[in-house]
Amino acid sequence: MASSKVIELKNLSIGLPQKTKYGNNGEMETGICKQTIEEAQLTKDGFLGDGVADLQNHGGSDRAVCVYPYEHYLLWEKEFANPLPASTFGENLTVTNMLEKDVYIGDIFRLGEAVIQITQGRIPCSTISKRTNNPFLLKRMVQMGFTGYLCRVLEEGIVRNDSQITLLESHPKKVSILYGNEIYFHKQKDVEGIKRILAVEELANEWKELLVNRLNNL
Repeated sequence: MASSKVIELKNLSIGLPQKTKYGNNGEMETGICKQTIEEAQLTKDGFLGDGVADLQNHGGSDRAVCVYPYEHYLLWEKEFANPLPASTFGENLTVTNMLEKDVYIGDIFRLGEAVIQITQGRIPCSTISKRTNNPFLLKRMVQMGFTGYLCRVLEEGIVRNDSQITLLESHPKKVSILYGNEIYFHKQKDVEGIKRILAVEELANEWKELLVNRLNNL
């Protein structure tokens, strides 16, 4: 389990939605372009000064904090021979040693003064393609399951760019984010897999509803 390795916070970033140009003449309203900051107050609804444009698909208390593993930056930069700016994926926390295969839905971490809990894998959207000008990156993220993930806030507090992140509690059911992504994206008719994810009470409500619907339709 990754918790034995030291987790490093590589980048802390926030940003409010703004109009951003992409492609030849495209324009979108998005919160993906975040700025690296020294510190921020983390509340139940997310970092103060942070926000999302598409409230239907992003945000809410189950999705208050977005995390992306730093290791994938090196992978994507190598694969596509293109450097990626900090917080390319609109994440708040870019971290080492917290890969999707090593963290579980329901895991609880201390993050500076705050305490967060992993709730679901992130469902990446076309904003990433537009921002990176790379339509293949999104497909690869989904294919590999390297989507990053989302957290709820159990205790509010100040987070600094040099804050420690430590595992407080590993969830006993051990359903990794990577496993959840595998079922969600690639094995949509795997009844046992869906049930295994739904057995984790701490799962984000949105995923619960979606997977229950899927089960009912099967």
